[in-house]
Amino acid sequence: MARVLYLDAGGMPLRWISLEAAACLYTREQVLWELGSPAQALRGGYNRSGLRSALDIAPVIAGCRVSRVPRGAPSLTNAKLFARDQYMCLYCGEQFTRSGLTRDHIVPVSRGGLDIWENTCAACKRCNQAKGARTPEEAGMSLLAVPFVPNRFESVLLQAHTILVDQMAYLQSGLSRNRDWDGKANIWQLSVLKRN
Repeated sequence: MARVLYLDAGGMPLRWISLEAAACLYTREQVLWELGSPAQALRGGYNRSGLRSALDIAPVIAGCRVSRVPRGAPSLTNAKLFARDQYMCLYCGEQFTRSGLTRDHIVPVSRGGLDIWENTCAACKRCNQAKGARTPEEAGMSLLAVPFVPNRFESVLLQAHTILVDQMAYLQSGLSRNRDWDGKANIWQLSVLKRN
């Protein structure tokens, strides 16, 4: 079952919500505007005359309030980090499941590195252990992509499991222009570092 992309009144993506949560917003008249073809109709009970209630839920809906969500960097979690890096070790380039990956600090925390998006990447356990408390240059291990901070649109996109066409079209409008999106595979194509 697809989820609904929930926006604030200004069009900033906030989160994914269930169809039931969206139905509550509709019935409370807290949907300011909507986009896309109805994703699904929710059926209710029957009234005295035998008519059944139904509610069409759009794939993208905006609430009535402007969000107070900070416009800065989204929270850094392993789930979002691994999704950003396509579940790929950025040292050896192999794909892994979530349990096969670790969060690597490019400049180790023990050497003053920060736990921020630009200083972290997905790494397999073998590569992370081989790198140890060294920088990639010191360990002779090159990064395959440039770590980046996802914007609000990208952050919401990283949390998605299934994305409908109308939802993807809306989110693509806010993607950073310096990153490409491969719509067929639904994965980030990270900018590859060019070595001179």
